[in-house]
Amino acid sequence: MDDFWVFGYGSLMWRPGFPFAKSAQAKLSGAHRALCVHSYHHRGTPSRPGLVLGLAAGGACRGMAFRVNGIDRDSVIAYLREREQVTLVYLERWRQIHLLESPRKKVSALCYMADPRHEQFAGRLTIEEQVARIRGNIGKSGDNEEYVHQTVGCLKEMDIRDRQLEKLAAQLALNAA
Repeated sequence: MDDFWVFGYGSLMWRPGFPFAKSAQAKLSGAHRALCVHSYHHRGTPSRPGLVLGLAAGGACRGMAFRVNGIDRDSVIAYLREREQVTLVYLERWRQIHLLESPRKKVSALCYMADPRHEQFAGRLTIEEQVARIRGNIGKSGDNEEYVHQTVGCLKEMDIRDRQLEKLAAQLALNAA
């Protein structure tokens, strides 16, 4: 089996949870990182949904690409489906990404795109709506505020600016004080 790539734009960047042979910063065109998915499982519950990232249509997204050895293909895809597809809110798609270490190099990567037709798709929310959905929510994978702060911290370490997430993290920190 051939090696393949996985594109991470949220928690997969800082907690991939699967074996990989190489990681590299990458850019996906045609979709952007957005807090657009109500989380019934990982960062909230059905009665008190949290809010997590998805890839929404339009724009571009910088993130982390992971090259997975072909021998691990079946187990990694099974792991990702178990992790990302609990409620089938994401569409599993193969998309072309640019590896930023060599911008002309494009590879096909497995991506998890937010499904705008799914009941958990939150769409575009104001910062106040985001704070209200995130504040105090906890799911199987932990605290929703921590998820935002860890993602922002990871992006800063990678020298990636996401002004919307940074503004949200600042607002969450301000409200916590």
